[in-house]
Amino acid sequence: MAGTKGKQSVRDMILSLGLIGLMAGVIYIFIPHDDSEPPLKRVDYRVELLTARRAASYPVAAPGGLPKEWKATSVRYNGAEFDAWHLGFHDPDGQYVAIEQSTQKPAVFIDTATQGAEDTNTTQRIGDRTWQRYDGDKYDALVLKGKGSTTVVTGTASFAQLTKMAQALETS
Repeated sequence: MAGTKGKQSVRDMILSLGLIGLMAGVIYIFIPHDDSEPPLKRVDYRVELLTARRAASYPVAAPGGLPKEWKATSVRYNGAEFDAWHLGFHDPDGQYVAIEQSTQKPAVFIDTATQGAEDTNTTQRIGDRTWQRYDGDKYDALVLKGKGSTTVVTGTASFAQLTKMAQALETS
């Protein structure tokens, strides 16, 4: 008789575990859950921009007149590290676009800012300036070498969107 009671206990335990698993599955199916990424928070970069423009040894660039769909998501200025200016955006297509400026040696700075993109030997006229196109596995970029500083507009966005950002840049 003891053997029969042991088998029933094991069978009851397996049935209970199966029932618990079934209930967990039903709960998972019927309880709403959101697997999407949380929306990115828009940052106000005005204070950092004013600080960078006062402190940097070059004209610090930021966009003017971009549509609201361009969302600023990150901003940094580091005067101790080659007057490094960073301003990151998400474009209307959800792609990343960043403005990077620095007094660091251009070759090193461009490689870092573009995450290893290569010079295409193609230039693009934007306004009254000639930008160099860079193509990369992760980021593409438009590069403007100035006197004492380099400006890079880079990101996962298309060259059309990078060009829109470069067109919108203002230094005052």
